[in-house]
Amino acid sequence: MEDTYTVLQVIARSWGAMFMLLVFLGIIAFVFRPGARTGQKDAANIPFRYDDAPAPEGPAHAARVQEARQ
Repeated sequence: MEDTYTVLQVIARSWGAMFMLLVFLGIIAFVFRPGARTGQKDAANIPFRYDDAPAPEGPAHAARVQEARQ
């Protein structure tokens, strides 16, 4: 009978590789899913939002801005 290390190594090589492949494909599917384009464009333009002036402050602006953490 094989020792525990060899058995765990075989499992890690086969099932671990399969798990990592599925995680990778899941991430790719998540990025290219329908409807993701608007969120990606919004995130890509974050550095350029307030190019000419600093971000406005106050309650009027706070009502228009949606916080990421809710």
